[in-house]
Amino acid sequence: MIPFKLTEELVTEIEQLIENQKDTALVALMEDLHYADVAEIIDELDEDEATYIIKLLESDKTSDVLTELDDDVREGILSNLSPKEIAEELGELDTDDAADIVGELPNDIIQEVISEIEDREHAKDIVDLLRYDEYTAGGLMAKELVKVKEDWNVLTCVKEMRAQAENVTRVHSIYVVDADDKLMGRLSLKDLLTTSTTTHIKDIYIPKVDRVGVNEKPEEVAKIMSKYDLEAIPVVDEIGRLVGRITIDDIVDVIREEADKDYQMAAGISQDVEADDSIWQLTRARLPWLFLGLIGGVGAAAIMGGFEEMISKHAILFFFTPLIAAMAGNVGVQSSAIIVQGLANDDLKGSVGDRLVKEMLLALLNGVVLAAVLLVFTWLWKGDFLTALAISISLIAVILVAGFIGTFIPLFLHKKNIDPAIATGPFITTSNDIFGILIYFWIAKVVLGI
Repeated sequence: MIPFKLTEELVTEIEQLIENQKDTALVALMEDLHYADVAEIIDELDEDEATYIIKLLESDKTSDVLTELDDDVREGILSNLSPKEIAEELGELDTDDAADIVGELPNDIIQEVISEIEDREHAKDIVDLLRYDEYTAGGLMAKELVKVKEDWNVLTCVKEMRAQAENVTRVHSIYVVDADDKLMGRLSLKDLLTTSTTTHIKDIYIPKVDRVGVNEKPEEVAKIMSKYDLEAIPVVDEIGRLVGRITIDDIVDVIREEADKDYQMAAGISQDVEADDSIWQLTRARLPWLFLGLIGGVGAAAIMGGFEEMISKHAILFFFTPLIAAMAGNVGVQSSAIIVQGLANDDLKGSVGDRLVKEMLLALLNGVVLAAVLLVFTWLWKGDFLTALAISISLIAVILVAGFIGTFIPLFLHKKNIDPAIATGPFITTSNDIFGILIYFWIAKVVLGI
């Protein structure tokens, strides 16, 4: 299979087919494309053209296309569809995807759309999912799954599974529940096929099964599924009843969104934005961190102003100021990045004190090596050993402080239930710039005896 590649020529061809209402040719062109490829095409069209394609193609394909579109594009298309047309699209989707789309609709038409869904059980499941917070396992799960009663025999179980499987796109696991729908365990397909048809499920099911509660955070669900290599995980309510399942494709989305958010925060972007957002949205996301950088720069300048006399006598100190600031920022970002990654992956072991000691030893080792190189270079360059020594000692101290800040701040934020990713990037860089400059000139003043 040749990977799909979107080209300007293809987009132009589709636009011309739409303009000339060549429906047969347009359907033929789209027929063999994967729904994700169709979504990529629609993202490049204007709202009317995108709506034209959605209305033209069959719902069994366009429903999946809608789930792949950018939020703004999907919102525009849905605003051009009638409640009945939206209901037809929702009828082809799994309940989790359908609930996500319904949640984006204006409140005044949600009820009308729900009432237009022909499959009343499907509609009920969608409504049930809407009551869960979006950022919980309940808001992430789908209702489609295969479950069997522990008091059924194998023959009854197979019959019931056949009926349930019609509404399930992919059967990852067979869950076993009791008479009150409480999750008891899982059923091995091998055991089901190799056991007498009169055997009861309670005699062959596996009691051990990983599960999550409806109020569990998606990030925690992702950690569990990643740790145990699960393709799906059942979701239970507050009293242990099986209410849904979360599949790996939904978790991949969670991991990607979390990675995107952390990357933006590390780069100094305070809101979730995309390249196609308006200038105003992008400005609001970037300006706070840039303002923080401005404050840091002004603070560093003010600190240097307090050492103006010393700088005038030893101008070489001024030349090494960018190096000191850069090293402080780099060490701080390195330390914070390792801690943030460890917290995200739940890989950090031991106490906070042990982690700080380890990072301090690492910073000391790196600082001594770098300071030794800097000492020799500065001494040979300027022939002033005392000044070279002052700069080198300052570098060690700055690296130690930067390592401490870069390690402690993420751990502290995590302890306070604040996303530690905020500690990386501009926050650490700015704070370390200020502390680095202050430490640099103070130590230089002491060593040089000024």
